[in-house]
Amino acid sequence: MVNPTTRERASVQELIAKAGNNKRKKVIEKIIPVILFLIAGVSVLTTIGIVATLIFETVTFFRQVPLLSFIFGTEWLPFSNKEAKFGILPLIVGTLKITLIAVIVAVPIGLAAAIYLSEYASDTARRVIKPVLEVLAGVPTIVYGFFALTFVTPVLQTVIPDLKIFNALSPGIVVGFMIIPMIASLSEDAMSAVPNAMREGALAMGATKFEVALKVVLPAALSGILASVVLATSRAIGETMIVSLAGGSTPRFDANFTDSIQTMTAYIVQVSTGDAGYGTPIYYSIYAVGFTLFLFTLLMNFLASRITKRFREAY
Repeated sequence: MVNPTTRERASVQELIAKAGNNKRKKVIEKIIPVILFLIAGVSVLTTIGIVATLIFETVTFFRQVPLLSFIFGTEWLPFSNKEAKFGILPLIVGTLKITLIAVIVAVPIGLAAAIYLSEYASDTARRVIKPVLEVLAGVPTIVYGFFALTFVTPVLQTVIPDLKIFNALSPGIVVGFMIIPMIASLSEDAMSAVPNAMREGALAMGATKFEVALKVVLPAALSGILASVVLATSRAIGETMIVSLAGGSTPRFDANFTDSIQTMTAYIVQVSTGDAGYGTPIYYSIYAVGFTLFLFTLLMNFLASRITKRFREAY
């Protein structure tokens, strides 16, 4: 028979142990949010540091180069022996050429792949095709660059004899193939989220499967599709290695797609690996160009957010 005194002592010990456990749990519950906040703050502080560095060095650049000549200048000749010229428009035009070609290539192919995966492919085909398609996103961009230079350009030269070795067409096409997985994957996710009731209702009204995909599913998933296109465009604007290897290093303020060009990212690579002296206008120009590129990508991300909110459908 258990002694009542022993039973009371055991109960008291259990209560003390539970109280100790509760205190430890409360301490852990208070510490974990602080740790998570500090971890989340690292990315915020890193972003602030990068932006602050860009702004500070860009302001230093504009103390040496007039702002208006940088924004509206049509000549980019930083290494000129006579008079250096820092008009950003040729680099912006080169970047937009690559982006335009990439979007023309990627959007139709990406949307077609998304429609097939969402509306036509079986579960087995979807499990095989989608990961294979997304493998394209894992290929190093330098490999894409050599592919554009050594394969795509010679193929294009058989069709366009006047095409130079370094041009806008070849890297633009390859950048387009690079961003296809982003458009296809995000668009397919948006289309798969459309309720089946909408498809079944359209089919019951006599619509074909293709009409359902184009006239029902596509408009319903428009917010996600447009956001994927804008994000992919932002990725194309910031592409570096492909355009550096296959696009050339000749800033041009024209609409010619067959000659050598230079994009903002390609110029940054050129100066970063060159002999630009610290404190020179050429050195600070990479920060001014980088800040311009930052504004472009920030605008694209803001546009994607606005489009998503504007066209979001409530299900």
